[in-house]
Amino acid sequence: EIDLNMKNFRPCRETIGSIYKIGVPSILMQSLGSLTTFCMNNILLMFTSTAATVFGVYFKLQSFIFMPVFGLTNGMIPIVAFNYGARNKKRIQQTIKLSVVIAVSIMLAGLALFQLAPTSMLRLFDASEHMLEIGVPALRTISLSFVFAGYCIVTSSVFQALGNGVYSLVLSLARQLIIIIPVAFAFAKLFGLDMVWYAYPIAEVASVIICSVLLKRIFRLKLKNLEQE
Repeated sequence: EIDLNMKNFRPCRETIGSIYKIGVPSILMQSLGSLTTFCMNNILLMFTSTAATVFGVYFKLQSFIFMPVFGLTNGMIPIVAFNYGARNKKRIQQTIKLSVVIAVSIMLAGLALFQLAPTSMLRLFDASEHMLEIGVPALRTISLSFVFAGYCIVTSSVFQALGNGVYSLVLSLARQLIIIIPVAFAFAKLFGLDMVWYAYPIAEVASVIICSVLLKRIFRLKLKNLEQE
């Protein structure tokens, strides 16, 4: 029904530029996780290899909590983007609010699990007593960041949906690199291993402030008068 002829296709600099304006921040955000893990492992190896092992176990466990939230945002992005094109401000706001509520609820369930059953979770990986000694407080401390992370993940996806990939990049840099690594290194030098894990809650709380300011700005610039336009 549709006849496509490639000889009629011509590269459009504006279209390619708009694609990469959103795509490049997403590419960089995907690479941040590996860079953060590399830096954190080097900080933890200052103490013991068991601490780095605990960190690796945490990453495997937290994926079960974070994956549903990422799935939620993957479904949210097209809804927000389509309704932005349709100038339906009300539905955009409803979608964002519902996504935040669901994401935070998932994270609250994860927080409860990490607080109540860290020993059982670590024993799934044949944890030694030394590993439990380090891992139990680590899981309980890092999980304090979950609720804040849920809000930040949804907000970051809203930025992408509205065509502000740079905002998402700024938020991801703050959450996963700019704040967390210096704080973790400083705490490692000043207070010891037990305080290193607090870098995660501190980074997420700071990121909530950043993403709230950016979200308020994007609402003012793009959504405030959307229906009138």
